[in-house]
Amino acid sequence: MSRLPHALTLATLYALPLHAQDSTIPATVEQVAPQLGRYTQDVLSDRLWADQDRLSPRDRSLLTVSALVATGRTHQLDPFVSTALDSGVTPEELSELVTHLAFYAGWSVALPAIDRIAAVLDDRGLTADVTLDPELLPYDEDAEAARLASVDATARPVSPGLADATDAVLFADLWRRPGLAPRDRSLVTVAALIANGQAEQLPFHLSRAMDNGLTFEEAREIPHQLAYYAGWPRSFSALTPMRQVFEDRGDIPAGDDAAETPTTISVVPADSETSQGPAERFTGSVAVGPAFEAPGDARLSGALVTFEPGARTAWHSHPLGQTLYVTQGCALVQSEGQDILTAGPGDIVQIPPEVRHWHGAASDQGMAHVAILESLNGVGTTWMDLVSDDQIPPGAGC
Repeated sequence: MSRLPHALTLATLYALPLHAQDSTIPATVEQVAPQLGRYTQDVLSDRLWADQDRLSPRDRSLLTVSALVATGRTHQLDPFVSTALDSGVTPEELSELVTHLAFYAGWSVALPAIDRIAAVLDDRGLTADVTLDPELLPYDEDAEAARLASVDATARPVSPGLADATDAVLFADLWRRPGLAPRDRSLVTVAALIANGQAEQLPFHLSRAMDNGLTFEEAREIPHQLAYYAGWPRSFSALTPMRQVFEDRGDIPAGDDAAETPTTISVVPADSETSQGPAERFTGSVAVGPAFEAPGDARLSGALVTFEPGARTAWHSHPLGQTLYVTQGCALVQSEGQDILTAGPGDIVQIPPEVRHWHGAASDQGMAHVAILESLNGVGTTWMDLVSDDQIPPGAGC
């Protein structure tokens, strides 16, 4: 296996020394997963990070550091912080980046990242010279008025404290700090949202990023970069809301030829590909597929979802609700604060819009249902935390 040209790609191989001068791929990788080593060299190092036409090394570093911080993978940060510094990111910008992500990913992931960033700065004899009370950047009064109106309409009736903090701290102060350019704050935010699977928040922040100077060509490379550090599913989940932004801004045509309504009937075969439900969205073994999307401009989609005994979804909601058609077994369905409902083969479960809920199989038998929903602004499901075992009464079932 050939030598890697720089240390940053080594972080994708968890066991590697982060600052080793000898950047050969270790024998353990060649022994256990030689193809992973080849992908690391050929795809990440020789193609992705070497491609400066679509996205600069500085932007790739900001995206990757942000994704790792936002998802709590601080043990992988060192080489990417080093690459960020080598690419022109200043210690002050790294300080603002981790402070910004405390708001968008939580204090619990931002604070541990500080130790790793500090270690890299110490190795280089650098410190972050941060001004605590700088002169704040001006803001677009029309855009701010529209944002305030949106917060008043959506957040304030439900959580006035959150609305107050959003207005007085997040946008009146944090976003206006000059230590990180508005474009880069937007880039950091978009990276965190994609990495954490929060695609429903993307349209506002991607539009803001492009208003702040992120180009269309740069924006469309973001999911490609993050796919290697947050996973393919999360990058693909970002494509629909991103497409809507690009269409609304005129960067790509709305309803292009590939999306035109077909004129012939098609059949989705029963043996179409299925996928395993990801661990951050399901507890237990869950198979998803075959899946379908209505053609053309329709917003309807659905899938057959098969649960092994005791398997279940995480808490989640749908902007336009969801319908479940149970085909076999015993389905458990619960909205937050309500009793668990049960449904058997042939039963139909109708879930209203924006209701936090979960559904799954009883502990003593598997279950399958067809799930049907519509998307709103490119978002069909908002995923939340997993359902713990102690939230399900013993013996719940049909």
